[in-house]
Amino acid sequence: MIRIIAAVALGAVLAASRAPVPAPPAAAWQSLFDGKTTAGWRGFKQTKMPDGWKAIDGALTRTGKAGDIVSIEEFGDFELTIDWKIAPSANSGIFYRVVENDADPDMWMVAPEYQIIDDRGYKGGPLKPTQLTAANYDLQPPGRDATKPAGQWNTTRILADGSHVEHWLNGVAIVKYDLWTDAWKALVAQSKFKDHPRYAQARKGHIGIQDHGDEAAFRNIKIRALR
Repeated sequence: MIRIIAAVALGAVLAASRAPVPAPPAAAWQSLFDGKTTAGWRGFKQTKMPDGWKAIDGALTRTGKAGDIVSIEEFGDFELTIDWKIAPSANSGIFYRVVENDADPDMWMVAPEYQIIDDRGYKGGPLKPTQLTAANYDLQPPGRDATKPAGQWNTTRILADGSHVEHWLNGVAIVKYDLWTDAWKALVAQSKFKDHPRYAQARKGHIGIQDHGDEAAFRNIKIRALR
């Protein structure tokens, strides 16, 4: 009887050891914009927020000449959601893992960009496929058009998990890619980034929003760290 009980107990221990380990709970979502102030943001390579960015009607809005801005906090692997709308013919972009250094004067030289533009009404010249909204800018075109017209709110989701990145727009998967692979390096070598050796190399950095000289508004900016 004792041997039977011991065997049963040992079996229970072994079964427990083979049981799947529960995944850690997902990190809580964190707001990067309170809807009332520009707290949590500053100018790229600046200590303060440029005057051309204002909190208006619950949206972080580019109202005048200002320059690019970045989140004060840095993030490595994350899921980001953000609502945005742009004026007719406007151009902007969302960047991730933005780093600041003395060698690269502009944000686009160091960080990948989720393109935002008026696909239908942009007046700056014909757009290449890799310049359309939700593209992996200048590298990969959107797989489909899920945009809403200029002046309407769109919702972007960016997933950056190690080397794997996904661009989503209005609930639709648009572009998926893997950084630092041979295929990625080949794309970069044929792009405007070929002369910028630090482009997309950072594993952690700021979230960035581009000032391209046009009116653009951003709200419901939320992020969740993956690890």
